[in-house]
Amino acid sequence: MMLDVNGIRFAYKSTNILDGVDFDLGPTEVLSILGPNGVGKTTLLKCINGILRIRSGTVMVQKEDLSTLSRTEVAKRIGYVPQRGDQPRITVFDAVLLGRKPHITWDVGRADIDMTNQAIKSLGLEDLAMCYIDEISGGEFQKVQIARALVQEPNVILLDEPTSSLDLRNQHRMMRRIVDLVKGKGLTAVMSMHDLNLALRYSDKFIMLKEGRIFAAGGSEVVTPENIEHVYEISVYVEKVRGHLTVVPC
Repeated sequence: MMLDVNGIRFAYKSTNILDGVDFDLGPTEVLSILGPNGVGKTTLLKCINGILRIRSGTVMVQKEDLSTLSRTEVAKRIGYVPQRGDQPRITVFDAVLLGRKPHITWDVGRADIDMTNQAIKSLGLEDLAMCYIDEISGGEFQKVQIARALVQEPNVILLDEPTSSLDLRNQHRMMRRIVDLVKGKGLTAVMSMHDLNLALRYSDKFIMLKEGRIFAAGGSEVVTPENIEHVYEISVYVEKVRGHLTVVPC
């Protein structure tokens, strides 16, 4: 397994947020975390990455317990793309280059620059490379954050609502690009998603959270009208439209 999450429990003070979350993923697999607002999707990503300290449980990447590693070593294994990020007065190129920090021991080398340029090109950001990131659109900034995570050369990439600032066309472009990168580089991806239809089209596996626990987990077979109604408290149809499972509110 590339990623093994076992028994994660997390609480804010006395309020339990996650209560015994378990799942595992292999290389090239894309998992979507589903559930309504406030259910703990972003919290789960931050617990996996070690940004939040879990109360109990383990997170293993290629059989290494991340709790035994330094933040620098964790950053070599996991790339994290937050829904919102800081936008300091630096260029797109420099923002992406910052992702090489865990690998730079003394100074930036030719390999770091080449990898940065390659990531910028792969996300279609060449024309913006010398623009300041506080001058670009929200969707373009999301691409910058993904490029920065990729140059970390992680085994696992975590994405918090990666399409939240994008229009319909760019939502699908972004999801196709993420899937292509995951499959092409042998990565594992975990995404929090609100859009069930995007999740169904581009993910291999799903977990549905309810009250801090996994209510359902598996392939697309678990994204059923019954499970959606239990988790989201809304009645829906799930039907195939031109070969794709599609969720339609009743």
